[in-house]
Amino acid sequence: MSPRTHDSADEHERATAPPAPPASGHGNTPDSPRPPAGGAQPTERPARVAGSGGGAVPGPRVAALRRFAAAARRGRGLHVASCAVLLAVAMTAGSVAVSGVRDGGRAGTDAAPAAGAVAAGVLAGGDLDAGVRSLRAHLRAQPRDFGGWATLGLAHVEQARTEGDPARYPQAARAFERSLALEPENEPALAGQAALAAARHDFTGALRYADRALARNPYSERALCSRIDALVELGRYDEAGEAAATADRRRPGIPVFTRYAYVRELRGDVRTARTVLRRALDSAATPADVAYVATALGRLAWNQGDHVTALTHYARALAADEDHLPALEGRARAQAASGDREGAVETLEQVVARSPLPGPLVALGELYEERGADGDRARARDQYALVDAWTALARAGGVDVGLDTALAAADHGDPGEALRAARAEWDRRHSVHTADALAWALHVNGRDEEALRYARRATATGYRNAAFLYHRGMIEKAAGQDGAARDSLTAALELNPAFSPLGARAARAALRELEAAR
Repeated sequence: MSPRTHDSADEHERATAPPAPPASGHGNTPDSPRPPAGGAQPTERPARVAGSGGGAVPGPRVAALRRFAAAARRGRGLHVASCAVLLAVAMTAGSVAVSGVRDGGRAGTDAAPAAGAVAAGVLAGGDLDAGVRSLRAHLRAQPRDFGGWATLGLAHVEQARTEGDPARYPQAARAFERSLALEPENEPALAGQAALAAARHDFTGALRYADRALARNPYSERALCSRIDALVELGRYDEAGEAAATADRRRPGIPVFTRYAYVRELRGDVRTARTVLRRALDSAATPADVAYVATALGRLAWNQGDHVTALTHYARALAADEDHLPALEGRARAQAASGDREGAVETLEQVVARSPLPGPLVALGELYEERGADGDRARARDQYALVDAWTALARAGGVDVGLDTALAAADHGDPGEALRAARAEWDRRHSVHTADALAWALHVNGRDEEALRYARRATATGYRNAAFLYHRGMIEKAAGQDGAARDSLTAALELNPAFSPLGARAARAALRELEAAR
């Protein structure tokens, strides 16, 4: 079994803003989230960082996903596309129905830092759904307001991020197209299209739109951040480092700081990443900023196996915003690692009840499997079925979910589908996360000699990820390289001994077998 982190609550926060590093043992999202790139320039600019050394009651989205999953099982393919359309409608309607009471009127459970707020006075009140309604009313009266259409598109991207609802993406795309039809090459719409493309995992498109936006406005924070994200997800890490340094010179702030830290982490420079995030936390001026950066620090500590420190950071994040979903998910993983399995299950049930993304769904399913109480196996299967339903919804919203499909199918589904998805994703981008997913998909299909090349590539940048090491070790063991397998599996467990409930258990069992065979 392999831990999964792509499209966790924080992963989705990164990806829809756009994307960043994996939340736990197995990764983003692709990686770990960054705050959405911002809009208006802050009055006071922070200093630059370059050079720094039973279950909860399911919410309406879960209920909609369950109805879709059941329909897809009955239809076995013919009706999946039409069901996905109905699901998109149900998910969107559900988000509108609960918007008046959810989160006490705030813009979402993982609302972006102040610097990442949607840049429009009409949305400044914080109630995103109300702001969208107001914007639509304004555009009915002023349909040629290209700036208003760009802002509406950004608002829909933000809704997708905070609500975990990919059905918002087509709405965003139409709004940006309308803006550009009225005013070709206007920077807000181009920067918004960059964020939308990254949210849909079209990172080549995100880079193209970001460059077009920056040609119009070299100081566009949203475009600068989308450019970093696209280069990271394409695996072009040297260029991503240069882009982060450029963004730090032009628009220093929390959205840039967190991306700068992640680029350093991918290179194995955890010390600098931690220093940058601490400085970002010191400059955080709002509860949303504090929650976001403290969660990033918690994730960094988790990845290094320091579960006590991770829990401390998550506690600070939740003290600032008790509903911050990435912090709740991170706390659940740290709780499980610290031996509080029941607390972890309860926390993850709260997360998936509100935002049923693949990462927390798989994590909850694996916790059920590990616990093994009456009915837990059926509960685990239910979580994995919801992943399939979410994936269908994401595809209907134009999201490339190849990486998510590969990871979920390799561990809890069809190995052949896992390999097809991983190969397709590798054709699009060569990130460490894609290399790891392809290696693991090849492994579960019995192609370990080929898998080893990608497993080595996934661990070549210095990025310290226990799941990657676990995957490499299991592949080395299957390929008959016992000494290398012992080294990799030992390194995984020394780095983070509880990186995954099922993966860590499998790693220990494999090590025992290797020792017995000596």
